[in-house]
Amino acid sequence: MATQDKPSSTEEEYFAREEIEKKRKLAIQQSQSMAAQAREDLKKLHYMKCPKCGMDLQTVKHGDVDMETCFNCHGIFLDAGELERLQKNMAHENSGKWMGAVLNLFKNK
Repeated sequence: MATQDKPSSTEEEYFAREEIEKKRKLAIQQSQSMAAQAREDLKKLHYMKCPKCGMDLQTVKHGDVDMETCFNCHGIFLDAGELERLQKNMAHENSGKWMGAVLNLFKNK
């Protein structure tokens, strides 16, 4: 009669750790998936909405720059690098010296 050997405690610990590691990786994956879904939901909820009053933003083209404008509170919103491009456009037009001064107020130091 063949006797079955009982697994050693180190063998049981090994499989227990493997099982825990699988569950940990699954939990991390689920967490990342939920976070990505939450970001996507927030984007759908807030995309092209004015941060000040919540109304829809409209895109207005000024030269090669697309500015997002709120016609309710008259806010103007720029993406990264658009302020510098606006400033260059104003410098080329020569009529925007006062606009250049205003744009300098918003420039990062």
